Amino acid sequence: MVAEQVPAAVEEPTAEQDTLPAVEPEKDTVVEEVVEEPVPSIDLSSPELYINRHLSHLHFNIRVLEQALDERYPLLERLQFLLIFSSNLDEFFEIKVAELQRQVRFGREKVGPDGLQPHEVLRRIREMCHEQTKRQYEILNDTLIPQLQTENIRFLRRREWTKAQREWIREYFFNTLMPVMTPIGLDPAHPFPRLVNKSLNFIVALEGKDAFGRDSGMAIIPAPRSMPRLIRLPDELCRGGDNLVFLSSVIHAFADELFPGMEVLGCYQFRLTRNADLDFDSEEVDDLARALKGELQHRQFGQAVRLEVADNCPEDMIAFLLKEFGLGETELYKVNGPVNLTRMGAVRELVNRSELSYASFSPGLPKRLRDRKSMFETLRQRDLLLQHPFESFTPVVDLLREAARDPKVLAVKQTLYRTGNNSEIVAALIEAARNGKEVTAVIEIRARFDEENNLKLASLLQEAGVVVVYGVVGYKTHAKIMMIVRQEDNELRRYVHLGTGNYHQGTARVYTDYSLLTADQEVGEDVHKIFQQLTGMGKILRLSKVLNAPFSLHPKMVEFILREMRHAQAGKDAHIIIKVNSMTEPRLIRTLYRASQAGVKIDLIVRGMCSLRPGVPGVSENIRVRSIIGRFLEHSRVCYFLNDGASEIYAASADWMERNMLYRVETCFPMEPLRVAPRVKKDLDLYLEDNTQAWELQQDGSYVRVQMQEGEEPISAQQILLERLAAAAN
Repeated sequence: MVAEQVPAAVEEPTAEQDTLPAVEPEKDTVVEEVVEEPVPSIDLSSPELYINRHLSHLHFNIRVLEQALDERYPLLERLQFLLIFSSNLDEFFEIKVAELQRQVRFGREKVGPDGLQPHEVLRRIREMCHEQTKRQYEILNDTLIPQLQTENIRFLRRREWTKAQREWIREYFFNTLMPVMTPIGLDPAHPFPRLVNKSLNFIVALEGKDAFGRDSGMAIIPAPRSMPRLIRLPDELCRGGDNLVFLSSVIHAFADELFPGMEVLGCYQFRLTRNADLDFDSEEVDDLARALKGELQHRQFGQAVRLEVADNCPEDMIAFLLKEFGLGETELYKVNGPVNLTRMGAVRELVNRSELSYASFSPGLPKRLRDRKSMFETLRQRDLLLQHPFESFTPVVDLLREAARDPKVLAVKQTLYRTGNNSEIVAALIEAARNGKEVTAVIEIRARFDEENNLKLASLLQEAGVVVVYGVVGYKTHAKIMMIVRQEDNELRRYVHLGTGNYHQGTARVYTDYSLLTADQEVGEDVHKIFQQLTGMGKILRLSKVLNAPFSLHPKMVEFILREMRHAQAGKDAHIIIKVNSMTEPRLIRTLYRASQAGVKIDLIVRGMCSLRPGVPGVSENIRVRSIIGRFLEHSRVCYFLNDGASEIYAASADWMERNMLYRVETCFPMEPLRVAPRVKKDLDLYLEDNTQAWELQQDGSYVRVQMQEGEEPISAQQILLERLAAAAN
C-alpha cells in the first residue's frame, strides 16, 4: 500500500459552505430542485457534531503505522507501512501544518465546522505528532530491526564494522562520496546555506583553525541528494545474509576527513521540512503553465515548518538551528535513528527476500476479453466493469491503443491528472495524433507533486500534435474520462471510459479502483458535453445519466439522501452505503444526520478523513463508519441507495469534500442495474463484513480495530477479491 499523493489542496475551504460556487446551474434547467425538510429540533451545525479534519487525517496515519505491528503481514511489508507513515507525515507537515501555521502567523485563522481555532488544532497536532514520531522510532528500533536481524537482514552500526568492512566503507567514502560533497564552514563569508526541503544534513562542531585562520567552530554538511541512503556491503566481507550501512553512518565515521587539520567534536544529522504548497493566484495570471513553472522553483525553499534532529545533538546546537530556521521548541522533533526514514524503502531493492514480501499476483482478465478481436466489438455487446488492482488495467490501454490504429476512429479526448513515467496511455495518445486522429488532452497541471511531470507531459503531447488544454481556471480537473469517436456505418458512435482512479498504470497495481468501459450512447453524449465545457465556453449543458461537479453532483447527492429519508419516514426500509476516501463536506454530513434521525441505516466506508461523528444520541445512532487499511490503498468512491427496492449505485472520481464537490471538475456515473450494479453491491457488502482489516470510528473521534468474534471466520475484503478476480475468471 502506498500513500496517495493526493492528499488535500490548499484551496479547500475550511469554513462551512452551504451554497454552490458562482457557476451553480439554474435549477429548472439542469438539476432537480432539492426540497428541504423542516429544520430539525437539534442544531445539526453544532461544532460538537464534527471531528476536525486535520486530526482525523492524523488518525488515518496512525492506523497506517499500526500495520507495522501486525504480524499477519510479511516482515518487509510491515517495514513498508512504517515508511508510508513517515512519508504521509512529511506531506501532512508540508501542506496541512504549513497552511495552519500561515493562518496563525498572518492572523487569518479560519474556523471549520468543528469550531476549533487553527492555533488549537496546531497544539493538538503537535501533541499527537510528537507522541507518534517517538512511537515510530520505538517500533523501528525495538521491533522491526531486531526481527529483520533474525532474518539475517542487518543494518550495521559503526561499532559493529569489522576491520575489512571499515576499510571498504572508507574507500567508498573517498572514491564515491567525497568527490560530490560540499562541506560549508560557517563564518561571515559563508552564511548558513539555504537547505532544500527534506534533505539530509549534518551540523558539525569543530575545534581548531583552518588554513585561513578561521575558527567559527561550526559547519554544515549537506548529504549528496544523488547518493543512496542505504549501501549494501559486499557479501565476501560479511558473515552471510544481507548487510546494509546507512549513508549517515558513513558520513559520521569520516566527517573529520572533510576538515583536514581540525578536530570534529561532534556530527549530528538533521532534516528541515518546509511548506511545499504552491502559492499563486490562478485568477491573476495570464499563462497558468508559465506561472506554475516559476512557482515550482520555490517549492524546495518554502517556509520552515518542522525540524528533525538526532536526539544526541547538544542543546546549544539545536537552539542554533531553531533560531536559524525561525522555529520554536514545539516544531522540534528529536529522533532516535535516521531522520529520513522514507529513503529506507530502498531495502526492498537491496535484498532478495521474496518470502518476506507479499506473494506476487497477476491481475485477472474477464473471460469475454481473452479471445476477443476488438474492444469496440466487445463494448457494443455490453458494458465492461474492471476492478483494479485485482483485474488488469490493460483493457483500458488496449482500447486506446486500438483507437490509435483504427482508421474508423476520428477523435480521442481524455483527461490526465497523474500518468506516471513511460506511460502507455501517453504513448497511445501520441500514436493516435501521428495517425491523423483529432486528439485532445485536458491536463491538470496543478495535480499536487505531479505539476512538473504534467508540464513536461503537456509539452510532449503538443509536439506530437495533440491539442492540450489546462481545464478551467479555479477548478481542478479531477475527472477520469476518456472518449473515442468512431465512424460506424452511417453514424458516429462514442466509446467511453470512466474511472474512480488515475490513468497511471503504477497506481492501478496498488490502488483499488473501478473502471467502466461502455458504448452507451447517453453516457457518451454526457461525456461529450463535459469535454465541451472543459475545452470551450458556454452555458451549462444538461446531462442525462452522468452527474458532474461543480454542477449536479452535490445537489443530487443531497437529493438522494433526502429521498431515502422520506422512505424511512413512510415506514419503508431505507439504506445508504457510501465508500469514499474522505468525508468532510458539512452539508452532506448534516443531511446524513437528518437521514439517521429518520431511521435510515447508513454505512460509511471512509478510508481517511471523516468529520462526521457517529453514535451521537438523537443524531447519528444509525450511522456506522469504518476504515479499511490493507495491502492495497482503498481508493474507489461508490454510493448505494436502496430507494425502496429500486436501488441505485454510482461510482465517482470525487470524495465527499468541499474541494471535490464545489471546486473541482468531477464525474459520477451510474452502474448498469442488471449486471454491473449487483457485483458492486456485493463488493460493498464484503467491505462491511471485513473483520481483519477494518477499523471503526468511535463517537470521540478515535478508531478501534474490529475484532473477530468467537466462532467467526476471518474475512478480508481485499484478500477475497484478490482470490476471486486476480488471474481468474469472473
